[in-house]
Amino acid sequence: MPRSLSFAIILSLFAAYSAAAQSQDSGAPAPTAPSQAAATPAETKKPKKVWTNEDLSSANGAVSVVGDSKSAAKAKSNTSKPSDAPYIGSVRKRLEKLQGEIADIDKQLADLKNFSAGEPSTSASGIKLNKSYEREPIEVQMRALHDKKRDLESKIDALLDEARKKGVDSSQLR
Repeated sequence: MPRSLSFAIILSLFAAYSAAAQSQDSGAPAPTAPSQAAATPAETKKPKKVWTNEDLSSANGAVSVVGDSKSAAKAKSNTSKPSDAPYIGSVRKRLEKLQGEIADIDKQLADLKNFSAGEPSTSASGIKLNKSYEREPIEVQMRALHDKKRDLESKIDALLDEARKKGVDSSQLR
């Protein structure tokens, strides 16, 4: 009997506490009303006008354009002047050399993949042209070739960036 009595007391205290909490919560929506009233004056401000090409004919006065017309003229003059022909030739040669090395690496990777798949390949069989035997596993050789290819691609990107900074258009390097 004492257990049921203590359970009843705890239950009645819990119910009284929850009823008190509900009465306090019912007053909570009242403070939100002033914040809603504060938001309405901000909404009544006049929105800024955004002009489109169609609206410009009806605009009064001068229209300002973002940017400086002098700097735009400088940018156009830099791209229109011809670049240094010997520099373009040297960049082309270096690009062709790097792309040739990447093509060789791609062939070696294809040979290694064919060999690992069980297909006969003379260049990837572990014996190189100088008749030495390669003791590294094929996966290690492939990983080294992928790293070398990534390095060559980054060199190509750096070369193209350098040429672009000097005013050479990418169409001139083809």
